[in-house]
Amino acid sequence: MATLLLPRARKSPGNASRNPLSPAAPVEPAAVTRLFVPVDLPTTLGCDAVGVPARYGFRILSRLPAKGCVYADSDWWWWLVPSGSDLDLTWPLPACYGPGAVIPDRRPRLIHHPDGDSPYTPPIPLYLLICQLTGIAPAWTVPPQVRSPL
Repeated sequence: MATLLLPRARKSPGNASRNPLSPAAPVEPAAVTRLFVPVDLPTTLGCDAVGVPARYGFRILSRLPAKGCVYADSDWWWWLVPSGSDLDLTWPLPACYGPGAVIPDRRPRLIHHPDGDSPYTPPIPLYLLICQLTGIAPAWTVPPQVRSPL
């Protein structure tokens, strides 16, 4: 699973010659934001977000049979999905999964309001479409089957 929420190294005048990627270097958290959900839409299933680079945005939006809230900034597009949409799934790179709909703060804006009363994009069609566009075979974990004693 990819993540964009990596910490950035902080520069300070006292250690300007040190490697900023060394483990001893001080680190500040990357700026993040939580995607807002329009007040007229219920979020009873919780909210996570799936992001893809902007170059995939229009193709995904145009091919999905059902679309929830979609947000965009200049580099990334984000779809709201129900919480836990990453369980037993590995979202393919370059997709990024944002638990709690917390994403890097690049000032995303709502670009698609759903026609219905759900803010969510169904995660399985979104997952399969991302796999298709990135050329990665879908893969998910199948829970072990319990055998009943005979």
